[in-house]
Formats: sequence, structure tokens, C-alpha cells
Amino acid sequence: MSSTVKKFSRGIIEGFFGRPWSWQTRQAYANFLKQNNYQYYLYAPKSDRYLRRHWSEPWPVEEYTHLQQLGEVYQQAQVAWGIGLTPFEIHHNFDHQSNAKLDTKIRSINHLQPDILAILFDDMRGDFPRIAQIQADVVHRIMEQSTASSFIMCPTYYSTDPVLDRVFGDRPTLYLETLGQLLDPVVDIFWTGEQVCSTTYPAKHLQNITAQLGRKPVIWDNYPVNDGAKLCEFLHLRPFGESAEHLANWTGGQAINPMNQAYLSQIPLMTLTGSSGQENPLYSAACTLGGEVFATYLVEDVAAFQDQGLEQLSVARKNELIDRYQPFQTPYSQEIVDWLQGKYPFDPACLTD
Repeated sequence: MSSTVKKFSRGIIEGFFGRPWSWQTRQAYANFLKQNNYQYYLYAPKSDRYLRRHWSEPWPVEEYTHLQQLGEVYQQAQVAWGIGLTPFEIHHNFDHQSNAKLDTKIRSINHLQPDILAILFDDMRGDFPRIAQIQADVVHRIMEQSTASSFIMCPTYYSTDPVLDRVFGDRPTLYLETLGQLLDPVVDIFWTGEQVCSTTYPAKHLQNITAQLGRKPVIWDNYPVNDGAKLCEFLHLRPFGESAEHLANWTGGQAINPMNQAYLSQIPLMTLTGSSGQENPLYSAACTLGGEVFATYLVEDVAAFQDQGLEQLSVARKNELIDRYQPFQTPYSQEIVDWLQGKYPFDPACLTD
């Protein structure tokens, strides 16, 4: 699996706040990803407390069983699968007791047989002495215990966006350079670009980050994700703006963070790999997934969904759109209806919007 991530590859990371996907939906994504030339899926929802603030606690039996079944589905589909663990603020007290808890957690994850293990230090304070050194030590400790064949870490400061310093404390001097020097070269490192939610990835910027990290970054792409206080007001359905060729030249891969709306996320995801056709990729993807009439409506209404958003849509317009999409009775139309009805509320734990 190491080559899956080291040679430019593209996958998705379920790494958002707010309403999570269902287990059935996560399983259904295995075949979708396979059919659309995606190489991996990373399970890292912010709602899974046993991966984050309560990482040292075992999963309840029912959830652990769901994870086992999820791994089996991806293995059968021949799509690599992984887990994103956030040992929340372990750097505050990385001692013998913490090591023991970490070892126990990794043994539990090993039984799930992930191909990829992501170690995520995002969304926590980082103005802490020797944080880069301690995070590298944590990653190496995990690698010693893990049976995964690929590893990727997310730094606390995963962008040059100053919002991270405002929310999580001023980044230590030479934080990225220290990580790059200390981390085993086989470990990939996530990066979101010049902003937390970047729309472009200039080559010069990526070259600078490569020099600091001592390796090409793997882009954690926060499009089409919509979990932020402002972003949740919109559905991101239009095609990606960044060409695959550009990212392939300057990065080690691309992990796409999709929307809370799992099925609607498939529309832009199809456009990225060319699976939807090139002439009118939005229409083609929507047509393939929801049929011609649905696609025609969606193209007509995409500005309302992606540009106007919930706050600017009148009650009458919302009701008109609900009446328009409800008769389709598909997962795609239902997500539109649920969104219009306010069933995807903002999760205040998401601080960077």
C-alpha cells in the first residue's frame, strides 16, 4: 500500500464536522470510488469521539462491528481503506501511561486491518514547547505498533492561513521544517494550501512547502466540504477548479473532504476524474447519477444552491425547490430536500470558518 499514497493518488477523507454519513452510505462508497478511479477512503469523521477526544477509550461493540464490516467491504472492492486517529493533545503529557493507552488503541485498530493509518493533529492548540518533536515521536511510536502499510500525518498547522494561529495559538518557529527533518521519509503529510479551504494551489507555494517538509505534501482538499458556519449554507456541486495534472506535478496526492451530503458529493467527485464526461461535466455527472430530468433541474438551480445559499433563498423559493426535487425520491434529491429543510445544522465544534 505504500506505493498507493507515494505515487500520486486520489481518495476521499470523511473528515468533516456535523451530520455524519450512515454506515450504509460509507459501504456504498466503495463501489463508487472503484468505478470512478479513486484509490482510497479514509474514515475520520469528527463525530467519532473514539478517534478524537476520547481516543483512548474502546469503541462500543456495535460501532466496532460496523468498522470491521466497513473494512471488509473496501477490501472486497479492492479500494484501500484507512482510519484517521487524533490522539487529542497527547503532547501535553506524552509519558509511559500515554504510550500504553496509545499501544492499546493501535492494537484495536490493527484488528480492523486498515491499509492506511492517518495520525491527525488538527483542530487542537499548537503553541506548545517541542510540539513538532513530540508529534514526530507519537507518529513513530504508532508506526512501530501498527500493521498498516502506509502512514500519513496532519500537522496542527496544516496551512499558512493565519486563522489557525488565531484559533490554536501562534505556530512555533520552524514547525514544518522540524517535522520534515524528524519524520520518517515514508510518512506523508497533509496540507490544505494557502488557506484552510483553498480554491487554488500555486506551484510556487507547493514548491516552498515541499522544501520545508522535505517531501511533496498530500493535499487535504476542502472542496466540496461544507461543514463550516458559512459553508453549511451552500451545496458545492460545480466541478473542481484545479487540474489533476497540476497537482500531480507538485504534490504526493489529493484527499478530498466531501460534503455532509454524501450522495450529492458524488457529482463533483465524478467531474474530477473525468468519469462524467468533459463537455458539460456537471450535467453529465448529475445525469449519470440521477437521470436526465434531475440533471436538467440541477444545472438550472446550481446558482441557487452554490451561490445564493439558504440564507438568501426566500421561504417561497425553498418550498418551490422542495416541490421540484421531492418527487424524484432518490438519495440525491432527498439530500437537497433535507438541506432546504435545515436538517444539516452547523456544528459549533467547527472553529475555522
